Amino acid sequence: MKRIFLFLATNLAVILVMSIVLSLLGVNRYLYGTGLNLGNLLVFSLVVGFTGSIISLLISKPMAKWSTGARVITTPANSTENWLLSTVGKLSREAGINMPEVAVYDGEPNAFATGAFKNSALVAVSTGLLQGMNHEEIEAVLGHEIAHVANGDMVTLTLIQGVLNTFVVFLARVVGFFVDNLLSRNSDSRGGYGLGYFATVIICEILFGVLASIIVAWFSRYREYRADAGSARLLHNKQPMIHALMRLGQMESGDLPKNVAMAGINGRSGLAALFASHPPIEKRIEALQSASVR
Repeated sequence: MKRIFLFLATNLAVILVMSIVLSLLGVNRYLYGTGLNLGNLLVFSLVVGFTGSIISLLISKPMAKWSTGARVITTPANSTENWLLSTVGKLSREAGINMPEVAVYDGEPNAFATGAFKNSALVAVSTGLLQGMNHEEIEAVLGHEIAHVANGDMVTLTLIQGVLNTFVVFLARVVGFFVDNLLSRNSDSRGGYGLGYFATVIICEILFGVLASIIVAWFSRYREYRADAGSARLLHNKQPMIHALMRLGQMESGDLPKNVAMAGINGRSGLAALFASHPPIEKRIEALQSASVR
C-alpha cells in the first residue's frame, strides 16, 4: 500500500508540475492546422522528458527512507552502528566527498545509495546484509555504494533518462504527424488530427520506450562495474569486493522499491539480459579480477 501511494503521489506531482510549466511556456500546443511547430514540440518534449526524472531525483532520499523504512543513524545504538558510521566516514574521506547519511533497514541482504547531491547523499544497508557478511565484506559493499555517490551515478542516470524520454516524446509525435498526414492525404478537409496520429504516437512511445529502457539498463550495468572497481580502489585491495560478490551470489538478495532498485548492490538479472539493471555476479567478479587497483 505504501509503494502504491508513493507511485500515485509522485505521478500526480509530475503531472501538476508539467501542466504548470507547459502553460507558462505556452508550448502545450504544438499542433496547428496541418502543420507541426517543431520548436514548441521540442520544448514540450524536454519538459515532459525531464520533469519526472528530476522530481524523482530530488525526492529520492525521503522516498527511499519511507519506502524501505530505513532508520538514519544519528546516535549509534550499538557497536555495529558505531562501526558503520566510522567505516562510511573513512570511505567518504578517501573518496573526497562529505559524509553521507547512514541508515539501516529491515530486509533481505542488499544495500543502496541515493540522493540528488554527492555531498548530501544517503547510504543504507539491510539487516540481512549485516547478519550475512563479515566486516571486510560489508566494508567492500559500503565502498561500492560510496563509489556510486562519488561517481555521480544518480545524477548521470537522471540526465540519461531525461534525454531519452525527450527523444521518445519528440520522435513519437513527429512520426505520428507524418503517418496521419499519409493516411489523410486524399481527404479534402480535416477537423484536426485523427486516430492515425494518436494510435501512432502510442505505438511509437511503446517501441521507443523499450529501446530507451535498454540503453538505461546498459548504463546501469556499466556503472555497477565502475562501482565495483571504485570499491577496490577505496580499499586499496580488490579481494574484499570479490569476496563480497561471492557471498552475494550465495545469498537471496531482497527486492528494493523501484525508486532505488537500480542503486542497489545486487539486482535480479531476469530472463532478458538487455533489461537487467545489474550484470551477473560471475561477470562482475571476472571484471574485478582483471582490473588494476591503483
